[in-house]
Parts: sequence; structure tokens; C-alpha cells
Amino acid sequence: MPASEADLMARLADLGIATTTLRHPPLFTVEESQRHRGDLPGGHAKNLFLKDKKGALWLVVAREDLKLDLNRLDGRLGSARLSFGKPELLLEVLGVVPGSVTPFALINDTTQRVTVVLDAGLMAQDPLHFHPLTNEATTRIAGPDLLRFIAACGHVPRTLRLEG
Repeated sequence: MPASEADLMARLADLGIATTTLRHPPLFTVEESQRHRGDLPGGHAKNLFLKDKKGALWLVVAREDLKLDLNRLDGRLGSARLSFGKPELLLEVLGVVPGSVTPFALINDTTQRVTVVLDAGLMAQDPLHFHPLTNEATTRIAGPDLLRFIAACGHVPRTLRLEG
């Protein structure tokens, strides 16, 4: 059974990580999020669950306004040709459904099947905002705390400058 939002919040609390969560209607796209949030300061992300031609899984966490070309991203990552992971695989590995992809879902990747890539431009912003395993809320977290959470989940993220 994948971790729930309550499980995530308990894990963050256990790690001594302070967060603030705002409730809102379900948001499925960057555009919906931008319309809904108004002037919420900090970094806002798009989170891509990808699978390469060789079967490797990737979670790419990038600035929401960054244009990512999957046909070129594979070269940046050093992966085989990339495509979006199927919803069934997303649920199996990260325990979330499309529209709720988030680095917080790494809590469910207990066998470290996913390679995590963080956009350096996003990580330079503070605070950061992500869905807490559901697209009906947004959780604010400091960048260094996100890195601590990811490490506590057993992942070593790669931070890359993804623009350009």
C-alpha cells in the first residue's frame, strides 16, 4: 500500500522538516496551478515520470516554465530514448496517479528504481512547492529540506541545469 499524505507528513515531521500545506481543488496541469495560486512566492515545478528505451525510470523535477524536449533530454541525462511512464507503472513505483507526480512520492520508491534529476534553476529558488501525494494540496518546503527528504528515501539526486 503506498504512503498516504498523512504518512508523508509524519515522515517529514520525523525528519524535523517544517512544511506548510495549502488545500485547493484538484490541479492537473501547470496552467491550472498558475491560475489558482496567484502570487505564491517561490519555485513551482513540473514533475515528469519517464521511462527510457532500456527500461530505466526517471523522475525529472524542473521549473514549471522550462520547456523540456524529450528528444533532447535523453542526451542531457545520458539515458536511452525517453517517453512518459504509463499510469500503471507510476502507481506501482511512486504510488501516485497522473497529476500528482511529485518528489514527495519517492517515499514509495523503497527499492530506488527511479533516478531523480533536479533542475538547478528550480533548486536555486526558495521555498519550493509540490503536491503532497495528492493534487488537491500544495506543500511548501525549503530546498535543503527537500534534499534531506530525498536522501532519507534512499535516493541520491542529480542536479543539472536543464535549460538551454
